[in-house]
Amino acid sequence: MDTVADKAGKRVTVSVEGRELSLSNLDKVLYPEAGFTKGEVIDYYTRVAPALLPHLADRPLTVKRYPNGVDAPFFYEKNAARGTPAWVRTVSLPAPGSTKDRDRIDYVVVEELATLVWLANLAAIELHVPQWRIGGGRTPRTDAVTGAVADVVVFDLDPGQPAGLPECRTVALLLRQILSGDGLLPVAKTSGSKGIQVSAAVDADGPEATSEYAHAVATALEQQRPELVVSRMTKALRPGKVLVDWSQNNPAKTTVAPYSLRARSTPSVSTPVSWAEVSGPGPLTFTATDVIRRVAADGDLFAGVLAEAHRARLPQPGATRR
Repeated sequence: MDTVADKAGKRVTVSVEGRELSLSNLDKVLYPEAGFTKGEVIDYYTRVAPALLPHLADRPLTVKRYPNGVDAPFFYEKNAARGTPAWVRTVSLPAPGSTKDRDRIDYVVVEELATLVWLANLAAIELHVPQWRIGGGRTPRTDAVTGAVADVVVFDLDPGQPAGLPECRTVALLLRQILSGDGLLPVAKTSGSKGIQVSAAVDADGPEATSEYAHAVATALEQQRPELVVSRMTKALRPGKVLVDWSQNNPAKTTVAPYSLRARSTPSVSTPVSWAEVSGPGPLTFTATDVIRRVAADGDLFAGVLAEAHRARLPQPGATRR
Protein backbone atom coordinates (compact mmCIF):
# COMPACT_ATOMS: atom_id res chain seq x y z
CA MET A 1 0.00 0.00 0.00
CA ASP A 2 1.72 3.17 -1.24
CA THR A 3 1.11 6.30 0.86
CA VAL A 4 1.34 10.06 0.28
CA ALA A 5 0.59 12.48 3.18
CA ASP A 6 -0.83 15.95 2.81
CA LYS A 7 0.91 18.96 4.34
CA ALA A 8 -1.24 18.98 7.46
CA GLY A 9 -0.69 15.29 8.06
CA LYS A 10 -4.43 14.81 8.67
CA ARG A 11 -5.19 13.08 5.41
CA VAL A 12 -3.18 10.65 3.32
CA THR A 13 -3.69 9.31 -0.17
CA VAL A 14 -2.96 5.62 -0.57
CA SER A 15 -2.89 3.27 -3.51
CA VAL A 16 -4.38 -0.12 -2.69
CA GLU A 17 -3.99 -2.64 -5.48
CA GLY A 18 -4.51 0.11 -8.05
CA ARG A 19 -7.35 1.87 -6.20
CA GLU A 20 -6.66 5.37 -4.90
CA LEU A 21 -8.10 6.12 -1.46
CA SER A 22 -8.03 9.19 0.77
CA LEU A 23 -7.66 8.25 4.44
CA SER A 24 -8.22 10.68 7.29
CA ASN A 25 -7.39 11.09 10.98
CA LEU A 26 -5.30 7.94 11.19
CA ASP A 27 -4.11 8.89 14.68
CA LYS A 28 -7.66 9.15 16.04
CA VAL A 29 -8.05 6.77 18.98
CA LEU A 30 -10.98 4.40 18.48
CA TYR A 31 -10.25 2.14 21.47
CA PRO A 32 -9.50 4.60 24.30
CA GLU A 33 -8.58 2.01 26.94
CA ALA A 34 -6.06 0.38 24.64
CA GLY A 35 -4.99 3.51 22.77
CA PHE A 36 -5.75 1.68 19.51
CA THR A 37 -6.08 4.13 16.63
CA LYS A 38 -7.96 4.22 13.34
CA GLY A 39 -4.64 3.71 11.59
CA GLU A 40 -4.14 0.51 13.56
CA VAL A 41 -7.67 -0.66 12.67
CA ILE A 42 -6.84 -0.14 8.99
CA ASP A 43 -3.50 -1.88 9.43
CA TYR A 44 -5.17 -4.88 11.10
CA TYR A 45 -7.77 -5.31 8.38
CA THR A 46 -5.07 -4.93 5.71
CA ARG A 47 -2.92 -7.64 7.27
CA VAL A 48 -5.75 -10.09 8.02
CA ALA A 49 -7.40 -9.58 4.61
CA PRO A 50 -6.10 -12.80 2.99
CA ALA A 51 -7.96 -14.84 5.63
CA LEU A 52 -10.96 -12.50 5.97
CA LEU A 53 -11.89 -11.66 2.38
CA PRO A 54 -13.07 -15.17 1.39
CA HIS A 55 -15.58 -15.06 4.26
CA LEU A 56 -17.04 -11.77 2.98
CA ALA A 57 -17.17 -12.70 -0.70
CA ASP A 58 -20.66 -12.59 -2.26
CA ARG A 59 -22.28 -11.71 1.09
CA PRO A 60 -24.24 -8.48 1.60
CA LEU A 61 -22.49 -6.60 4.37
CA THR A 62 -23.86 -4.88 7.46
CA VAL A 63 -21.38 -2.77 9.43
CA LYS A 64 -21.33 -1.16 12.84
CA ARG A 65 -19.65 2.22 12.60
CA TYR A 66 -18.02 3.96 15.57
CA PRO A 67 -16.90 7.34 14.21
CA ASN A 68 -15.93 8.60 17.67
CA GLY A 69 -14.61 5.37 19.11
CA VAL A 70 -16.02 2.31 20.83
CA ASP A 71 -17.04 4.26 23.93
CA ALA A 72 -19.22 6.65 21.91
CA PRO A 73 -22.52 6.15 20.08
CA PHE A 74 -22.47 3.85 17.05
CA PHE A 75 -24.85 3.03 14.25
CA TYR A 76 -25.60 0.06 12.02
CA GLU A 77 -25.30 0.65 8.31
CA LYS A 78 -26.75 -1.67 5.69
CA ASN A 79 -27.20 0.75 2.81
CA ALA A 80 -24.02 1.74 0.99
CA ALA A 81 -22.74 4.96 2.53
CA ARG A 82 -23.05 8.26 0.72
CA GLY A 83 -19.96 8.79 -1.38
CA THR A 84 -19.33 5.08 -1.93
CA PRO A 85 -16.69 4.82 -4.69
CA ALA A 86 -18.00 3.65 -8.04
CA TRP A 87 -15.64 0.66 -8.01
CA VAL A 88 -17.11 -0.75 -4.79
CA ARG A 89 -19.48 -3.61 -5.59
CA THR A 90 -23.05 -3.09 -4.39
CA VAL A 91 -26.12 -5.26 -4.75
CA SER A 92 -29.76 -4.18 -4.46
CA LEU A 93 -31.85 -6.64 -2.44
CA PRO A 94 -35.43 -6.63 -1.11
CA ALA A 95 -35.80 -5.30 2.44
CA PRO A 96 -38.97 -6.86 3.87
CA GLY A 97 -39.84 -5.42 7.28
CA SER A 98 -37.32 -2.59 6.98
CA THR A 99 -37.45 -0.27 9.99
CA LYS A 100 -36.88 2.63 7.59
CA ASP A 101 -39.72 1.64 5.23
CA ARG A 102 -37.35 0.87 2.37
CA ASP A 103 -38.37 -1.59 -0.33
CA ARG A 104 -34.77 -2.38 -1.19
CA ILE A 105 -31.31 -1.89 0.26
CA ASP A 106 -28.11 -1.29 -1.69
CA TYR A 107 -25.64 -3.45 0.21
CA VAL A 108 -21.88 -3.28 -0.08
CA VAL A 109 -20.26 -6.57 -1.07
CA VAL A 110 -16.56 -6.76 -0.19
CA GLU A 111 -14.58 -8.22 -3.06
CA GLU A 112 -11.14 -6.70 -2.61
CA LEU A 113 -8.71 -5.22 -0.12
CA ALA A 114 -9.42 -1.65 -1.23
CA THR A 115 -13.07 -1.97 -0.15
CA LEU A 116 -11.96 -3.27 3.24
CA VAL A 117 -9.58 -0.33 3.70
CA TRP A 118 -12.27 2.13 2.60
CA LEU A 119 -14.69 0.69 5.19
CA ALA A 120 -12.08 0.78 7.96
CA ASN A 121 -11.47 4.45 7.19
CA LEU A 122 -15.19 5.01 7.86
CA ALA A 123 -14.65 3.49 11.32
CA ALA A 124 -16.67 0.44 10.28
CA ILE A 125 -15.17 -1.56 13.10
CA GLU A 126 -17.54 -4.55 13.08
CA LEU A 127 -18.40 -6.54 9.95
CA HIS A 128 -21.55 -8.70 9.93
CA VAL A 129 -22.75 -11.08 7.20
CA PRO A 130 -25.66 -13.47 6.66
CA GLN A 131 -25.33 -17.25 6.43
CA TRP A 132 -26.04 -17.12 2.71
CA ARG A 133 -24.36 -15.73 -0.34
CA ILE A 134 -25.67 -14.09 -3.46
CA GLY A 135 -26.33 -16.73 -6.09
CA GLY A 136 -25.29 -16.44 -9.69
CA GLY A 137 -28.70 -17.55 -10.97
CA ARG A 138 -31.84 -19.45 -10.15
CA THR A 139 -31.40 -23.09 -9.13
CA PRO A 140 -33.75 -25.41 -7.21
CA ARG A 141 -31.84 -24.51 -4.04
CA THR A 142 -31.72 -20.75 -4.60
CA ASP A 143 -34.14 -18.44 -2.81
CA ALA A 144 -36.55 -17.05 -5.41
CA VAL A 145 -36.67 -13.55 -3.90
CA THR A 146 -33.07 -12.69 -3.05
CA GLY A 147 -31.18 -15.25 -5.10
CA ALA A 148 -29.65 -16.39 -1.81
CA VAL A 149 -27.71 -19.64 -1.63
CA ALA A 150 -27.71 -20.97 1.94
CA ASP A 151 -24.23 -22.38 2.50
CA VAL A 152 -23.54 -22.03 6.24
CA VAL A 153 -25.41 -22.97 9.41
CA VAL A 154 -24.45 -21.16 12.63
CA PHE A 155 -25.16 -21.59 16.33
CA ASP A 156 -24.34 -18.62 18.56
CA LEU A 157 -23.69 -19.70 22.14
CA ASP A 158 -24.50 -16.91 24.58
CA PRO A 159 -24.03 -17.59 28.32
CA GLY A 160 -26.44 -16.21 30.90
CA GLN A 161 -24.74 -15.33 34.17
CA PRO A 162 -23.42 -17.02 36.22
CA ALA A 163 -22.72 -19.31 33.25
CA GLY A 164 -19.71 -18.28 31.22
CA LEU A 165 -17.05 -19.52 28.87
CA PRO A 166 -16.65 -22.98 30.49
CA GLU A 167 -20.33 -23.73 29.90
CA CYS A 168 -20.09 -22.42 26.33
CA ARG A 169 -17.18 -24.77 25.71
CA THR A 170 -19.22 -27.72 26.93
CA VAL A 171 -22.18 -26.83 24.72
CA ALA A 172 -19.91 -26.25 21.71
CA LEU A 173 -18.53 -29.77 22.08
CA LEU A 174 -22.05 -31.20 22.38
CA LEU A 175 -23.02 -29.35 19.20
CA ARG A 176 -19.96 -30.69 17.45
CA GLN A 177 -21.07 -34.21 18.27
CA ILE A 178 -24.62 -33.65 16.97
CA LEU A 179 -23.52 -31.92 13.76
CA SER A 180 -20.88 -34.53 13.06
CA GLY A 181 -23.51 -37.21 13.56
CA ASP A 182 -25.60 -35.47 10.90
CA GLY A 183 -22.71 -35.64 8.44
CA LEU A 184 -21.53 -32.03 8.85
CA LEU A 185 -17.98 -30.84 9.60
CA PRO A 186 -18.33 -28.09 12.22
CA VAL A 187 -15.78 -25.39 13.02
CA ALA A 188 -15.69 -22.95 15.92
CA LYS A 189 -14.77 -19.34 16.61
CA THR A 190 -15.04 -16.96 19.49
CA SER A 191 -17.67 -14.27 19.22
CA GLY A 192 -15.03 -11.74 20.23
CA SER A 193 -17.25 -10.94 23.18
CA LYS A 194 -18.24 -13.60 25.73
CA GLY A 195 -19.47 -16.55 23.70
CA ILE A 196 -18.57 -19.13 21.06
CA GLN A 197 -20.05 -19.69 17.62
CA VAL A 198 -20.19 -23.07 15.90
CA SER A 199 -20.68 -23.21 12.13
CA ALA A 200 -20.66 -25.75 9.32
CA ALA A 201 -20.78 -25.69 5.54
CA VAL A 202 -24.13 -26.92 4.23
CA ASP A 203 -26.04 -27.48 1.02
CA ALA A 204 -29.57 -26.40 1.91
CA ASP A 205 -32.88 -25.73 0.17
CA GLY A 206 -32.66 -22.01 0.90
CA PRO A 207 -32.09 -20.05 4.14
CA GLU A 208 -35.44 -21.10 5.61
CA ALA A 209 -34.38 -24.76 5.53
CA THR A 210 -31.14 -23.92 7.33
CA SER A 211 -33.07 -22.00 9.99
CA GLU A 212 -35.47 -24.91 10.50
CA TYR A 213 -32.59 -27.36 10.90
CA ALA A 214 -30.78 -25.10 13.40
CA HIS A 215 -33.99 -24.71 15.41
CA ALA A 216 -34.44 -28.49 15.54
CA VAL A 217 -30.85 -29.02 16.70
CA ALA A 218 -31.11 -26.34 19.41
CA THR A 219 -34.41 -27.76 20.66
CA ALA A 220 -33.00 -31.29 20.74
CA LEU A 221 -29.97 -30.11 22.71
CA GLU A 222 -32.19 -28.30 25.20
CA GLN A 223 -34.21 -31.48 25.72
CA GLN A 224 -31.01 -33.46 26.15
CA ARG A 225 -29.36 -31.05 28.64
CA PRO A 226 -32.12 -28.86 30.14
CA GLU A 227 -29.94 -27.90 33.10
CA LEU A 228 -27.35 -26.40 30.75
CA VAL A 229 -29.03 -25.34 27.49
CA VAL A 230 -31.91 -23.08 26.51
CA SER A 231 -33.10 -22.59 22.94
CA ARG A 232 -35.74 -19.95 23.63
CA MET A 233 -35.02 -16.24 23.78
CA THR A 234 -37.02 -15.60 26.95
CA LYS A 235 -34.61 -13.81 29.29
CA ALA A 236 -36.13 -15.36 32.41
CA LEU A 237 -35.01 -18.80 31.20
CA ARG A 238 -31.40 -17.87 30.59
CA PRO A 239 -29.62 -17.36 33.97
CA GLY A 240 -27.03 -20.07 34.53
CA LYS A 241 -27.58 -21.58 31.08
CA VAL A 242 -26.22 -21.20 27.56
CA LEU A 243 -28.59 -19.88 24.94
CA VAL A 244 -28.12 -21.79 21.69
CA ASP A 245 -29.22 -18.99 19.41
CA TRP A 246 -30.35 -20.62 16.18
CA SER A 247 -32.22 -17.53 14.97
CA GLN A 248 -29.17 -16.02 13.26
CA ASN A 249 -29.84 -18.44 10.41
CA ASN A 250 -32.94 -16.40 9.57
CA PRO A 251 -32.23 -14.92 6.13
CA ALA A 252 -32.84 -11.39 7.45
CA LYS A 253 -30.22 -11.71 10.21
CA THR A 254 -26.44 -11.48 10.29
CA THR A 255 -23.58 -12.78 12.42
CA VAL A 256 -20.22 -11.16 13.07
CA ALA A 257 -17.75 -12.31 10.43
CA PRO A 258 -14.67 -14.34 11.34
CA TYR A 259 -11.70 -12.03 11.91
CA SER A 260 -13.94 -9.00 12.48
CA LEU A 261 -12.89 -6.64 15.24
CA ARG A 262 -15.38 -6.16 18.06
CA ALA A 263 -16.21 -2.91 19.81
CA ARG A 264 -15.02 -3.93 23.27
CA SER A 265 -12.66 -2.11 25.62
CA THR A 266 -9.74 -3.74 23.79
CA PRO A 267 -9.51 -4.58 20.07
CA SER A 268 -10.77 -8.13 20.47
CA VAL A 269 -11.51 -10.24 17.41
CA SER A 270 -14.04 -12.92 16.50
CA THR A 271 -11.34 -15.56 16.24
CA PRO A 272 -11.44 -19.05 14.67
CA VAL A 273 -10.19 -21.66 17.12
CA SER A 274 -9.34 -25.34 16.94
CA TRP A 275 -11.45 -27.98 18.68
CA ALA A 276 -8.43 -28.74 20.86
CA GLU A 277 -8.57 -25.14 22.07
CA VAL A 278 -12.30 -25.38 22.71
CA SER A 279 -11.86 -28.52 24.81
CA GLY A 280 -8.74 -27.27 26.58
CA PRO A 281 -8.28 -25.01 29.59
CA GLY A 282 -6.61 -22.08 27.87
CA PRO A 283 -8.08 -18.60 27.38
CA LEU A 284 -10.24 -17.90 24.34
CA THR A 285 -9.82 -14.16 24.13
CA PHE A 286 -7.68 -12.78 21.30
CA THR A 287 -6.70 -9.27 20.22
CA ALA A 288 -5.88 -8.02 16.74
CA THR A 289 -2.16 -8.61 17.39
CA ASP A 290 -2.83 -12.16 18.56
CA VAL A 291 -4.89 -12.95 15.47
CA ILE A 292 -2.24 -11.76 13.02
CA ARG A 293 0.23 -14.10 14.72
CA ARG A 294 -2.25 -16.98 14.73
CA VAL A 295 -3.07 -16.65 11.04
CA ALA A 296 0.63 -16.49 10.16
CA ALA A 297 1.25 -19.67 12.15
CA ASP A 298 -1.90 -21.72 11.52
CA GLY A 299 -3.68 -20.26 8.50
CA ASP A 300 -7.45 -19.92 8.46
CA LEU A 301 -8.94 -22.30 11.05
CA PHE A 302 -12.40 -21.37 9.76
CA ALA A 303 -11.72 -22.41 6.17
CA GLY A 304 -13.99 -25.44 6.58
CA VAL A 305 -17.08 -23.31 5.95
CA LEU A 306 -15.67 -22.40 2.54
CA ALA A 307 -14.63 -25.86 1.39
CA GLU A 308 -16.91 -27.53 -1.13
CA ALA A 309 -15.63 -30.88 0.11
CA HIS A 310 -17.08 -30.04 3.55
CA ARG A 311 -20.48 -29.02 2.22
CA ALA A 312 -23.14 -31.58 3.17
CA ARG A 313 -26.86 -31.79 2.55
CA LEU A 314 -28.90 -30.96 5.63
CA PRO A 315 -30.91 -33.85 7.05
CA GLN A 316 -34.61 -33.37 7.58
CA PRO A 317 -35.16 -31.63 10.94
CA GLY A 318 -37.06 -34.61 12.31
CA ALA A 319 -34.12 -36.85 11.48
CA THR A 320 -31.71 -34.87 13.64
CA ARG A 321 -29.94 -37.22 16.03
CA ARG A 322 -30.75 -36.79 19.70
